[in-house]
Amino acid sequence: MSFQDQRLDNLQLWLNQQLPELFAVRRWPEPIQGSLKPASADASFRRYFRWESAGRTLIVMDAPPPQENCQPFVQIAQLLATAGIHVPEVLAADLEQGFLLLSDLGRQTYLDVINPDNADALFQDAIAALLAFQRLPIEHLSLPTYDDALLDRELQLFPVWYVERHLGLKFSAQQQADWEAICQVLKASALAQPQVLVHRDYMPRNLMLSQPNPGVLDFQDAVLGPITYDITSLFKDAFLSWPEERVRGWLEGYWRQAQEAGLPVPEDFERFYCASDLMGAQRHLKVIGIFARICHRDGKPHYLTDVPRFFAYLRSVLARRPELSPLGQLLDSLPLEPHA
Repeated sequence: MSFQDQRLDNLQLWLNQQLPELFAVRRWPEPIQGSLKPASADASFRRYFRWESAGRTLIVMDAPPPQENCQPFVQIAQLLATAGIHVPEVLAADLEQGFLLLSDLGRQTYLDVINPDNADALFQDAIAALLAFQRLPIEHLSLPTYDDALLDRELQLFPVWYVERHLGLKFSAQQQADWEAICQVLKASALAQPQVLVHRDYMPRNLMLSQPNPGVLDFQDAVLGPITYDITSLFKDAFLSWPEERVRGWLEGYWRQAQEAGLPVPEDFERFYCASDLMGAQRHLKVIGIFARICHRDGKPHYLTDVPRFFAYLRSVLARRPELSPLGQLLDSLPLEPHA
């Protein structure tokens, strides 16, 4: 029997112990034999299952220690709920085993349903939720900070996993100099921004079509960090791309609403737009490295099919941000694919 099969047996046993008490406390009708089926996959070691019986559904998270830690999920779920964000309710938890029983926010993500016709309405709901949790007073939030060390660790994923592991290359002296110049520009821009609660993966795959809309998932890595991070992630997604002019319009709409909400965005939109571009560049480089790591370390090569999308995002930013010229030089010097 495999480790995962054993975990699934343990998860089922734990769930069977939780359900009677949960149904009694909630005064729900007595639970009958339900089915447990995979609900979604994850780029991490987490797995999600949907328990269903007589029209009622619940979500069960399997987050195996020591690779995963459920405590941040529980903590941040409570925090976001205080801001009125529609997040899964934690119905039962065994942090030692890495099991959580959650309310079910539905079966359709934004990624499943979004299209050019409904994007304005869906993104407006997403922006409203984002503004709500960005207004949380950070002095009361006990969260890690997106500091220089974290930004640097994320940036180094690109040379370590994409350049060295995937392409099989080492930076030359000139490439290393270009890389260090890029990192300084991107970190300085990020660290100069006002801080808010940052989800860190605020994108259509982690937003559920629900009432109230949206349901927000995958927030366990939240930190205090740059105000442009989440709004940039929302429109520069791993799995779908939008025309640049439309993205600029959405960013400007967010910027105006953030001003009205009293959030500390720049008074000039062009400054905000530049900060968003540079924040996006940091994230794009990080994600390229992460996708290479998921391929080579975790055996999930399909993630690499979305790497060209992030290079396209980088190229579009390079065309309007001369301060990133070292990045253009570096990308031009790298092969698109590993040498045969």
